[in-house]
Amino acid sequence: MRPITVTAGPLASADADGIAQAQNPAATFTLNGALVSGGVAQLGAPRRVLITTTANETGVTFTVTGTNKAGDVLSEAVTGVNNTSTYTDLDFYTVTSVTNSAALAGNVTIGTNGIGGSPWVMLDPWALPAVAVQINVNGTVNYTLQQSLDDPNDPTNPTTAASMTWIDSADTAVVGATTAQQTNYAFTPRYVRVLLNSGGGSATATIIQSGSVSL
Repeated sequence: MRPITVTAGPLASADADGIAQAQNPAATFTLNGALVSGGVAQLGAPRRVLITTTANETGVTFTVTGTNKAGDVLSEAVTGVNNTSTYTDLDFYTVTSVTNSAALAGNVTIGTNGIGGSPWVMLDPWALPAVAVQINVNGTVNYTLQQSLDDPNDPTNPTTAASMTWIDSADTAVVGATTAQQTNYAFTPRYVRVLLNSGGGSATATIIQSGSVSL
């Protein structure tokens, strides 16, 4: 296939209350953090949404809704935690609303952490299995190449995007990496992505699969 290039980052510094400052809403958070403009949180690059609690909110489900960079609507339900932080599995480019399923025991803030993923690259399971990957870095980063055999579009066994299982590459050189690397797959995953674990730079992956033609 023709080379496909995707990038994770760069991410602005984490902002724990950049989407919603500390509050205890009945059902819907007021988006009033520093990242919010016109009622929408603009995160700058696809990244995880951080939820921080000050009490036991394990019986509450928080639903984060927004978009990815392509403008597609994303929504994820996140189970609350006890006086600590948790974050989404999906990477949001914007956040348009956050709701809570039940009354809150304490104040909660919504913001960002330092983690963000690239767009997913879908490979061709009917083509030759060899896949070449090169990851270039710009600035200071720590990244991991991941793959999954789950597929939200599978006609018989679909998995929701937020429930997909992502596995770190078997090549340890691209797990927690900080420099440019080349690697390959001897088999064909369904999807591949780059996960930015930390750092203010970016990681750009170029992926080529033998014998596959991308339209």
